[in-house]
Amino acid sequence: MNQKLQNILDIILQSEKLDAEQKDSMIKAVKDADKELEITAFKLERTEKVKKTTAILLEETIEELEQKRKAVEEQAKIIQAENDRKSKELEDARQLQLAMLPLELPKLPHLDIAVYMKTATEVGGDYYDFHIKPDGTLTVLVGDATGHGMMSGMMVSIMKSFFIADRNTLELKNFFDSSNKSIKDMQLGRLMMACMGVQITSQKVIATNAGMPSLIYFRKKSQKAGEFVINNMPLGAMKSTVYSLRKIIYERGDTLLLMSDGFAELKNRNNEQYGYLRIKEEFRSVAQRNSNEIVEHLKNSASQWINGTEPDDDVTFVVIKVK
Repeated sequence: MNQKLQNILDIILQSEKLDAEQKDSMIKAVKDADKELEITAFKLERTEKVKKTTAILLEETIEELEQKRKAVEEQAKIIQAENDRKSKELEDARQLQLAMLPLELPKLPHLDIAVYMKTATEVGGDYYDFHIKPDGTLTVLVGDATGHGMMSGMMVSIMKSFFIADRNTLELKNFFDSSNKSIKDMQLGRLMMACMGVQITSQKVIATNAGMPSLIYFRKKSQKAGEFVINNMPLGAMKSTVYSLRKIIYERGDTLLLMSDGFAELKNRNNEQYGYLRIKEEFRSVAQRNSNEIVEHLKNSASQWINGTEPDDDVTFVVIKVK
């Protein structure tokens, strides 16, 4: 019993002024008070234990959260480092891709040439190149490496090296046949090079195609634009592929359009593709203008179509007009 209550109880028991009934009533009250004090003390003790337990759990929780915070920060640093690495790789691939392109366009008295290229956020591997042979023949390549990033950049550099090594004596069929076998011998898996090759002599256009969109040819005489269709596999796809050629005699005012598939596959906000029919019609509508004006028109038409949407593949087209 509580010491103070015990003292009160002793006084009650020793009192001579209280009768038995009063004493019994007061003793009962003291004992009831003592029980209440015991219950209160128990509750206080339990509350204190709960507080201590809660404090321990809270401390452990705070420590655990701090560890998790540090782990999240470390993971974020790893992810950021990986993103930085990928961004640098993409930028390196883009710079490699751009380094493979000619510094200037060829200048020939009977041809007017213009080019447009827009690289995608993820480098798509588009490539174009020119060479003028000693006899005045112009060779044009427009290519698109499979894949994205550094791998496509590597394929572009391979194609560039083939072209440099062979350009002075280059015959389209032999060049495509040998390039196809060489790429296949490298065993690069699914890495291939789609490529359109065109040679323009003093009288005719000679072309072959390895998996690229068809060359579009505008005839000034008929005012019609048609496709120069040649269906061959991309370079590096099948070693046994034999690349066929097509030839056409050109006239003054005729115009050629070579392009990568990224042009036709541009999508608007409704996920609709720009498409080859639209390209042909837009090209035909301005084909009598000079090459720079044609390129500008096609570029603006494509820009209006995507309306600010970033393309997910490179877009390249080359316009060649016979003066």
